[in-house]
Amino acid sequence: MTSSSSVAAVAVGLFALVGATTGCQETLTPPFNQMKGAQMTVYRLQNFVPPVPPPAAPALGGMQLPPQIQQWISAGASLIPPGLLPPGLLPGTSAAPVQGDTQRFPPGPQGFPILGYQQVTDPALANDILDTLGHASNYQPPAQSCMYAELGIAIAQAGNPQPADFLVSLSCMQIQASNMQWPYQNTGLNQESEKRFAQILQRAFGGH
Repeated sequence: MTSSSSVAAVAVGLFALVGATTGCQETLTPPFNQMKGAQMTVYRLQNFVPPVPPPAAPALGGMQLPPQIQQWISAGASLIPPGLLPPGLLPGTSAAPVQGDTQRFPPGPQGFPILGYQQVTDPALANDILDTLGHASNYQPPAQSCMYAELGIAIAQAGNPQPADFLVSLSCMQIQASNMQWPYQNTGLNQESEKRFAQILQRAFGGH
């Protein structure tokens, strides 16, 4: 009896230890814990579009990039391969003109022009997206207040006709959410979330 009780006690203790060490890792912050299996779409975005000059103004050659994007490009563009950088950021490339009917994300005049989009059908990629979004430890106080988004993510919400939309700016190291309450105090990316969002962009759009 004593031996069986000891074995049972050890088994219970080990089970509790395993739960303590793995449960916290797997638990996603609400509402992300309710988004498993939800439809997801990722968007590759033009992070900056220069304002249209007045008709009488002379045309300027190339885009006049904000200093944050210039610094980001000079530093290696945060893990994104050249083929996935928004056009017009590197010398010798130019961005397509943005027309009035250009699709934007999020929809509306304040959204960023869409360069491409993919439905997320790979469960591993979907899990990585939720795991990156769903932990407060992936975020820190933002170092700057700009928002030039290279990546967009839309996730369907149960009971809400509008998806939760996320703009990810690797050049500004920030994330911005709409159609939902952002659950964390911080919106700045840290090195881990920067790396993971860059990998999500590459996996979704086949960058090398």
